[in-house]
Amino acid sequence: MNGAGMTAAGTSVVWLNGELVAEADATISPFDHGLLVGDGVFESLRLYGGRPFAVRRHLDRLERSAQGIALDLPTRAALESAIDEVAAANPALTDARMRITVTSGRGPLGSARGDAGSTVVLAMSAIAPLPPSYRVSVAPWSRNERGALAGLKTVSYAENAIALAWARGQGADEAVLGNTVGNLCEGTGTNVFVAIGGRLITPPVSAGCLAGVTRDLVVELTGAAEEDVPLTALAEADEAFLTGTGAEVMPISAVDGRPKPAPGPLTEKAAAAFTDLTRRDLDP
Repeated sequence: MNGAGMTAAGTSVVWLNGELVAEADATISPFDHGLLVGDGVFESLRLYGGRPFAVRRHLDRLERSAQGIALDLPTRAALESAIDEVAAANPALTDARMRITVTSGRGPLGSARGDAGSTVVLAMSAIAPLPPSYRVSVAPWSRNERGALAGLKTVSYAENAIALAWARGQGADEAVLGNTVGNLCEGTGTNVFVAIGGRLITPPVSAGCLAGVTRDLVVELTGAAEEDVPLTALAEADEAFLTGTGAEVMPISAVDGRPKPAPGPLTEKAAAAFTDLTRRDLDP
């Protein structure tokens, strides 16, 4: 590797099962259960100025997800060290995303797990420029708030990929889903906030949404209520926004083609508070 932390081919450096390797040299078994059956968990961290944000919260959630599917993780110290090593090995990636992926490892061609141990990968990529707001479409599918994976961040993301592709086919940037009882739930990679009568509301985790790190921080910063609201509240709200590691606080400018104020006053306040937090505290 050269001094810029990149390989001669220009690819990034990743951490694979305890070692830093060039992306082109990173190999995973075709029998890995992350590939075969989507058996794994992950986290995506944001780096500001080359420094990871909210590591403690992300690793706490990684542990909850792993416990939820009975998956072994490396120690917290090993993961923290790996995060630092990958960031240092990719100094050109300063405003970036780092993903930690852990699968159940090599297994048979079926659902039963093998005994080879977990596969652990940390990889980075640059954050692409974002638009000032997102248009969203309400997907024709629902989240199962009582499913085995509800609230867990797993690599079983086919539902999200399908919903997002559908939304983009509608001319939107993100899909928003309700749950099985018709309440607002979440986006494919985001949480949702709505402003109704001057109150900021986001669905509770019991609605089936992921407890997003950015979501939780925005709730703490703004005092937003965690309450069930009908899926129709998204279109009817005075203003609305999405939160996510990559999206941060993203105003919603249209719902199913119907325009909304973007950003509204509560959205602006939440965005400013979150930006201030990222500048003064990297481990809130």
